[in-house]
Amino acid sequence: MTGGGGSLVELRDIEIFLTLAEELHFGRTAERLHVSQARVSQSIRQQERRIGGALFERTSRSVRLTPLGERLRDRLAAGYGEIMAGIAEATAAARGQVGTLTVGTFDTHHQEITAVLDLFRRRHPHCELRMREILPADPFGALRAGRVDVGLVWLPVHEPDLVVGPVLYTEELVLAVAADHRLAGRDRVEMEELGDHPVVGLEGPVPDYVWAAHTPAVTPAGRPIRRGAAVTTLEEAFTAIGAGGVVSPIGSYAAASRLRRDIVFVPIAGGPALRYAPVWRSAGETALVRAFVQAAADAV
Repeated sequence: MTGGGGSLVELRDIEIFLTLAEELHFGRTAERLHVSQARVSQSIRQQERRIGGALFERTSRSVRLTPLGERLRDRLAAGYGEIMAGIAEATAAARGQVGTLTVGTFDTHHQEITAVLDLFRRRHPHCELRMREILPADPFGALRAGRVDVGLVWLPVHEPDLVVGPVLYTEELVLAVAADHRLAGRDRVEMEELGDHPVVGLEGPVPDYVWAAHTPAVTPAGRPIRRGAAVTTLEEAFTAIGAGGVVSPIGSYAAASRLRRDIVFVPIAGGPALRYAPVWRSAGETALVRAFVQAAADAV
């Protein structure tokens, strides 16, 4: 704003005026803004001279706005808020904290990283966070195509173009069998017993070593585990299992979200546990990706 002499009032002076209008105390205003009380008094006197009228009534016991001060406060408050919001948004953009970050997870696994997502949103409120589903049959395709910025996938991941972050959570495996399968009534099954039954195969570009962490190629004793029907999605796997032709280790989180009359989930004694970590393209690493990984590490 300009006064009678045409000189500009600094943004800091507007901040001092608005803070004093709220606090109505010179000492508290100075303390809040980390300036001296003399600086607050000087600023207000300068603004009153420029405007040509008193903005505050001062006594030894109190400070209050004059009608002129009240009108000025009402006009400046909204504009000052917009200015500061604009500066904050521009600063965030310069630091790479504005934009869209797309995170991919298997099935319902976004529920397992709620704390991570909440922390990231609190730290970066100007960033839009989008969630997409990743298919186990193609865990890296969406990353490499740029449809996903960060994927939460199970380990190990040994891909030269991908970077692996910290482990965020683990998931036990259970054995999914048809409701009338001879294993359905068991309290538990041993991993060795997978050598007696064909298991679901996965049709897609998933590397063999990645799938082996979920469904090994051999039993602990070294017997081959036969592959049966090949599927591309979890629903296809459940359909094949329900028909009775195959069994399959299934993540316990997926099992908990699928209550079906045609399938029973049996605990696996000594079965593998899946470890999940964020993965991203080394060539696609951005400030937002780094911020997400940091939030993941801090939340854990």
